[in-house]
Amino acid sequence: MARRTRSAFLETRTARLKLATRKKPYTALIAPGIFLAYRRNASVGTWSVKAHGWLKRFSLADDHEDANGESVMTYWQALEKAKALARAGEGTSEQPISVAAAIDAYEADLEMRGASKYNASEIRLHLTDALKTKAVALLTERELREWRGGLVKKGLKPSSADRIGRSLKAALALAARHDKRISNASAWKNGLKKLPDSEVARNVILPDQAVAALVSGSYDEDRDFGLLIDVLAETGARESQVFKLTPDDLQDHPIAPRLMMPTSRKGKNRKIEYRPLPISVRLSKALREQAKGKVSHAPLFEKMWNLATTFRPMVERLGLGVGVTPYALRHSSIVRQLLKHVPTRVVAAHHDTSVQMIERNYSRYIIGDPTDALTRATLIDFGSQSRPADDLDPPMRLAS
Repeated sequence: MARRTRSAFLETRTARLKLATRKKPYTALIAPGIFLAYRRNASVGTWSVKAHGWLKRFSLADDHEDANGESVMTYWQALEKAKALARAGEGTSEQPISVAAAIDAYEADLEMRGASKYNASEIRLHLTDALKTKAVALLTERELREWRGGLVKKGLKPSSADRIGRSLKAALALAARHDKRISNASAWKNGLKKLPDSEVARNVILPDQAVAALVSGSYDEDRDFGLLIDVLAETGARESQVFKLTPDDLQDHPIAPRLMMPTSRKGKNRKIEYRPLPISVRLSKALREQAKGKVSHAPLFEKMWNLATTFRPMVERLGLGVGVTPYALRHSSIVRQLLKHVPTRVVAAHHDTSVQMIERNYSRYIIGDPTDALTRATLIDFGSQSRPADDLDPPMRLAS
């Protein structure tokens, strides 16, 4: 059995509390090139690992409370954790990535893929300082679960806390793919599992007149803004998809024009495909005008990061309610097709989503008008069907 490295001045809490308080940590060589560092503070001390030219704190010392093996550690627990963390990165001098750095990398990845950086910036607003500075490789299931639970206690809706948690999971998973030292993916897979009843559909469905008023009002604000809202309303696509459109994606047929709409990068499939979506001749003419002077691969629309903010004043003028955002145009497009009896699979393909998502969020519209008419014919008019008790037909028995 391998001998464990001893340190007379760090092994016990009694010995550590006799050390002078200072900023420079006390160190013990625990393996070639690896040091366990203890910083003696006025209150509780902390354990860090020093290796390959970097220093990273990972736990409190059990100076005043019993160790739990995660946030508070004994000398022996800290020794093993320091060696595991340092040796996982052998062959590299990079410091283990912190949660804050992982979010920065996630934000850069979103920007590179043309997605909204809001998912990253929203995480930062709700992270504690302790979590921001912690190494991703040291995160535990319990602390992530407690962090998200704290968001709900502060007043966030479970659905909002769940959405922020999913964004953090995406950031941590990206960090783990780029750093093989991170082997604790179960911490966020289990600690940030979906909250019960967090997926509550709040889809705002607009009548056709309201959609037309929004499109018309958008053109009154600005032609480019109006055309963008026009495309969102007519195709039901996501903002991220429309911002990827180029002049080449317009199939300008005189009778049946189409847009080759790029799929989003949502879900596990990151490969972009192009699906033909029918558009009106009116919209086709407007897009043809928009494409004039642009090279074939240039974006049709300039990126607008604050689309919802620009959209809000017009919604307020029309008195449509605070819940109406540009995404309501997508919800309305889906429901419009369902009520026109377009097959669910076709609706899902048109809107770059799955049949399961359509059924989960729009099932009330799938069983709409046709079923209502069929089942209404079976209703009994109990007022006209009343008969004397001695004049009732005998009950029938179904064959088993």
